[in-house]
Amino acid sequence: MPVRPTAVLPSLLATALAASALTACGGSGSDPDTVKVSFKQSTDNSIHVMDDYLADIKKQFEKANPGKKVELVPIKAPDSEYYTKLQQMLRSAKTAPDLVYEDTFLINSDITSGYLKPLDAYLAKWPDWNRFIDTAKAAAKAEDGKTYGVPDGTDTRGLWYDKGIFAKAGLPTDWQPKTWDEVLDAARTIKRRVPDVTPLNVYTGKPAGEAATMQGFEMLLYGTEDRLYDDAAKKWIAGSEGFEDALSFVETVYREKLGPDVSTALDPNIQTIVRGDLLPKGKLGINLDGSWLPQDWLPGSGHEWPEWSSKLGLAYMPTQHGQAPGKVSMSGGWTWAVPAKAANPDLAFDFVRTMQTKANAQKWYVANSGISVREDVAADPAYAKAQPGIKFFTDLVASTHYRPAYPAYPKVSTAIQEAMEGVTTGDTSVEEAARNYDDSLKKATDDQVIEK
Repeated sequence: MPVRPTAVLPSLLATALAASALTACGGSGSDPDTVKVSFKQSTDNSIHVMDDYLADIKKQFEKANPGKKVELVPIKAPDSEYYTKLQQMLRSAKTAPDLVYEDTFLINSDITSGYLKPLDAYLAKWPDWNRFIDTAKAAAKAEDGKTYGVPDGTDTRGLWYDKGIFAKAGLPTDWQPKTWDEVLDAARTIKRRVPDVTPLNVYTGKPAGEAATMQGFEMLLYGTEDRLYDDAAKKWIAGSEGFEDALSFVETVYREKLGPDVSTALDPNIQTIVRGDLLPKGKLGINLDGSWLPQDWLPGSGHEWPEWSSKLGLAYMPTQHGQAPGKVSMSGGWTWAVPAKAANPDLAFDFVRTMQTKANAQKWYVANSGISVREDVAADPAYAKAQPGIKFFTDLVASTHYRPAYPAYPKVSTAIQEAMEGVTTGDTSVEEAARNYDDSLKKATDDQVIEK
């Protein structure tokens, strides 16, 4: 969820992260019978979906493999700090765990840096790999043609809206906007008629990391006629009209005070604030966000909200002017990868095999409100009926786009976040922010750029 490493951290923080990483996995002398599994732990202490799931897999694995142990190594940090810390750990055999949780947007960057081990030899002997859909397999494949991660699900994105707020504002509770202007008009209506709530959340700026890029900017850009990358030319796109239009939408949200206060929007924990406070407490009208939100509201989550499916409505994000195909989604997902400097790579992949039985995969998709990347799970009626919203978000796969997850992408993503932050705070105009992005893009991609 997903979410990301490219924010430039102050040197002091980077040093602190490196130091804590060194203590996280201990020194060299690794136990050959212990597999160390590193994962992203929620910054919200009441959310422990991943912790509970991995604790169950650990129990299964140790029971099935007498004498073997699993050491769970959580990294508790906001997204951008998580990635920085993870990369610090991967650089040394002394600190590298045996298995790591990698976002698909970063995996090619880490592959190019030599941090990850190709898994093809393991995958060739694993029958379940044939159950994974091709697009999911491709997300973990590098330019060298080798596969470096096993995906544990995918996601899509859309508009969540509060039916109670819409009713107070005189808006339809079966809302489905057809254009960007209709989204903004609904937010303006909420601002006028229900002034004590935030009308619209669009993630923005460097503190939100990849959430700003993917849930925010790319959901807008891919609703225009433009994209980030030209697949035919194999170059990044600069100077597009769609890029400026997407920035203009973000600027409008914050200039007209339709979004959260800027200080809140630029809080590194904005995603936790949205899911744990604004939505459950009826303080947010419309939220442009991902399919995974209900994981925070399920029984035992700490933010239990059994009424969410009746309180919230779901709408797809429209294209800019309603042009075909009419709706937009972005998809990403996470993978389990084996570090190049892992002490126990064979044991690590055995742990992956345990996580990715059909039963365990299905359990994870439901627990974290994920979308199946296994054909056998997707075809299971129990999966489709497991949670409200699964069908809505699964159907969006037909209209979805994937990020150009090439090695330069993390730097490109950071440049997008900087452009968004400039128009959010009002420090830069849309035109200036777009020019700054173009300059950053050329540097990030070694001038592998085409002008629109």
